Amino acid sequence: QVQLVESGGGLVQPGGSLRLSCAASGSISSINAMGWYRQAPGKQRELVALITSGGSTNYADSVKGRFTISRDNAANTVYLHMNSLKPEDTAVYYCYAIDYRVWGQGTQVTVSS
Repeated sequence: QVQLVESGGGLVQPGGSLRLSCAASGSISSINAMGWYRQAPGKQRELVALITSGGSTNYADSVKGRFTISRDNAANTVYLHMNSLKPEDTAVYYCYAIDYRVWGQGTQVTVSS
């Protein structure tokens, strides 16, 4: 069973950037799809970005053009590069191994001046 640990969250000003990392305890090369989700206070968890083993990506409309998901199979890590951050991006961000239905513990991202 793979385990996921997110890191890289924090407090950033509007317009700033962050890079989130999701490190897996085992190999992710066989995992077809991995995603980043987020949950803001009082809201449902929502998909932010998805990447397949072949490198295909999908993004929520709200982050298209600002966020980029990538994966490094050799390092067993998935990344979320976030640029032009907005206050509405504030949430706990979770990594998800879709094939195994395994979630990470989440990392807080706060965008505020």
